[in-house]
Amino acid sequence: MDKVKLTGLILGIAGFSIPLIITFPGLSFAGHLALSIFLMAAVFWMFETIPIYSTSILVILLEVMLLSAEGFIQFGGSYSPVPYSQFVATLANPIIILFLGGFVLADAAVKYDFDKNMTRILLRPFGSRPAMIMLGLMAVTAFLSAFMSNTATTAMMVTVVIPILAKMEVSDPARVSIALSIPFAANIGGVATPIGTPPNAVVIAALNQNGLSVEFGSWMLYAAPLALVMLVFTWILLLKLHPPAVQQVPLELKGTWQTSGKAWILYIMFGTTVLLWVTESIHGIQSGMVALIPVAVLTLTQTFEKEDIRNLPWEVLWLIAGGISLGIAMKETGLAEWIVGSIGWENMSYLLLLAVFAVVSVLMSNFLSNTVTASLLIPLGITLATSGVVGGPAATLIIGLIIALSTSFAMVLPISTPPNAIAVSTGVVKTKDMIVSGSIIGLVAIGLIILMASFYWPLIV
Repeated sequence: MDKVKLTGLILGIAGFSIPLIITFPGLSFAGHLALSIFLMAAVFWMFETIPIYSTSILVILLEVMLLSAEGFIQFGGSYSPVPYSQFVATLANPIIILFLGGFVLADAAVKYDFDKNMTRILLRPFGSRPAMIMLGLMAVTAFLSAFMSNTATTAMMVTVVIPILAKMEVSDPARVSIALSIPFAANIGGVATPIGTPPNAVVIAALNQNGLSVEFGSWMLYAAPLALVMLVFTWILLLKLHPPAVQQVPLELKGTWQTSGKAWILYIMFGTTVLLWVTESIHGIQSGMVALIPVAVLTLTQTFEKEDIRNLPWEVLWLIAGGISLGIAMKETGLAEWIVGSIGWENMSYLLLLAVFAVVSVLMSNFLSNTVTASLLIPLGITLATSGVVGGPAATLIIGLIIALSTSFAMVLPISTPPNAIAVSTGVVKTKDMIVSGSIIGLVAIGLIILMASFYWPLIV
């Protein structure tokens, strides 16, 4: 074991032990156990002491043994243990099914050269310079992500990226920047519209309940400028961190479409699935349900066969399941609420309060799902705004915008957001690459959001 992993092991064990030794006022015993698991998992994920999917499996195991109704510990007081199946069922969570559908489509696209033909069509206008190729990929990804699931967009666009990476030298740093550009662009593009990502909808629904109606176009007026600026900044940042080693990528932009029956089945299912994902707000069929359609049709018709199924990146599904399970534990044990409630909001100035909401939203979303973070923070934000703790006629809406938008810039870890995990599945991105670039993007986004909350949004709300 190298020094980095050994350090992670020691810190992870220490992190697990601290809540078992020190009593934190206001936090239940179950919350202490959840905090132990949380600290250990955070360290192990950051240091990659063990494979990141192994950490997720360990998280689920510890939650089943220590926090479930069927576990080894009998709880009293306010905590009602949840069935162990609630932790294990994360393996069948709709987001996992969405991943599965995306992976099946992506691998089938590679199998029938659909990815190469998509690359030819999408990248032709951007030439063959690595920087321009990445800009084209990010522009397409961000646009699609504004109207469909970030995860589905990333899963689809990875099929475009794989052949590009295959054409580049393994030692070329730009492979990392191109692989990271897809999930980052998907996360950024999702903030631009009300339907781009679930936290937007959570916040809008909460604002509506308090008499503040946010129209589709109004939201875009608030958020689209942020998305555009951060997209350009991220493009420049990735090029600086991982500059291309060559001036040209020898892409083959010529090709022919396969015309076999199975290839046509793939084309039809790919187009149908993407169309259903994009129009989810019209027909109401959830993206996870839609993702089952290509899985069923492609396997039933043997377009996607047994060996293809075996080669899917199952470790990524375990990785995300662990992140979802950790979020459940934090919410059910009251740990998440305790973290939020431990801050003395009423003693802060308005500007400091906005900054704290932005920072807390980003930090929590790196470990909880964006939706859970928004769901936990928006009631507190609205309460503070409507109770007179903070001033200004537009305070409620502005705090809601800060919470919704900040959660989407949590990109530090593979478990921070599903698109990040997909990037890891390419085998090109290391956790340390994501930590460095994701941290910078998050900090810049926080600063820009605070500036917009201070100068731009008050002019247009």
